Amino acid sequence: MNPWRLLAKHAGWLILGLALLAPLVLSTYDLSILGRFLALSILGIGISLIWGHAGILSLGQGVFFGLGGYALAMHLKMVADQGMPDFMLWNGVESLPWWWQPFQSGAFALVMVLVVPALMSALLGWLVFRRRITGVYIALITQALTLAFSTLLVSQQGLTGGFNGLTNFRSLFGYRLADPDVRIILYYVSLIVLAGVYRGAAWVTRTHLGKILLAIRDGENRVRFSGYNTASYKTFAFALSGMLAGIAGALYTLHVGVISPAMVGVVPSIEMVVWVALGGRDSLAGAVLGTLLGNLAKDQISSAFPEMWLYVIGALFVLVVTALPKGLIGIAQQSRKVAGQWGKPALKLRDERPGA
Repeated sequence: MNPWRLLAKHAGWLILGLALLAPLVLSTYDLSILGRFLALSILGIGISLIWGHAGILSLGQGVFFGLGGYALAMHLKMVADQGMPDFMLWNGVESLPWWWQPFQSGAFALVMVLVVPALMSALLGWLVFRRRITGVYIALITQALTLAFSTLLVSQQGLTGGFNGLTNFRSLFGYRLADPDVRIILYYVSLIVLAGVYRGAAWVTRTHLGKILLAIRDGENRVRFSGYNTASYKTFAFALSGMLAGIAGALYTLHVGVISPAMVGVVPSIEMVVWVALGGRDSLAGAVLGTLLGNLAKDQISSAFPEMWLYVIGALFVLVVTALPKGLIGIAQQSRKVAGQWGKPALKLRDERPGA
């Protein structure tokens, strides 16, 4: 077999093997950063499902990311402060709000990480898709929702921690989050969840549901005229993407140790879409690749030149839209085709002379 084809066929296993060995060569700090990127890649897969496979451009995934992060952070904060969070006391809140109380249970918080983002995204999808709102209008609605969500978090200082968000977490289920061994476990948990989500999403794209979503992306009216309720399919995909964003938000919160409105606002939500576009929105592998490389570039550039990152991400988006519509995966696929042609033996022309 051509070595290029062999490498492409087993690239996923090779990358997974390298990821498994990362704790042996990376420091605890670098491993935590890589864990954040893996968590965000889960969100990238969700965006690829709705944008690349269903044609739904959402600029509001930061909302569902934040709901998952805040759901777990509420439990972590109460455990750290042994009851009422300190910022509530500073703001004169006399008793723990009723909607905070169930989050004293870690099991309840983990369930809410899945349920709350899924329900909120399903509700939004049902309200929007049943009215046949499509295209740029969905992008505008979801972006407006993101702005409203982040503004609400900032304005409710005594209930949400305001601009500073929720931080100063110490332990999860009795395990100290600062312990190096716990950091390694969190990394492997993120890696395992990412691998499971990737396999599950890949399976969805191969099912009848995945084929219907592709058909909706390419011609929703034709699918509707064929007797399918396209709003139901799109709502399900949107809810699934929202749940994946919530999982990503919870894992990211564990790695970073904080969740705040700055992480769930308009700019982060746009960045999430740019990462997927960079890798290739039609490909789940491209979504993961774009998220990893995009965040690595952000980490390096924003550390050296903090004021330059927004210009860089803007330039990346323009580059992808104008020159790389299929992202980096498109370049890799084209290179693989070229390499495959080079690896083929030259065709010999048949001698057409009589008697040959």
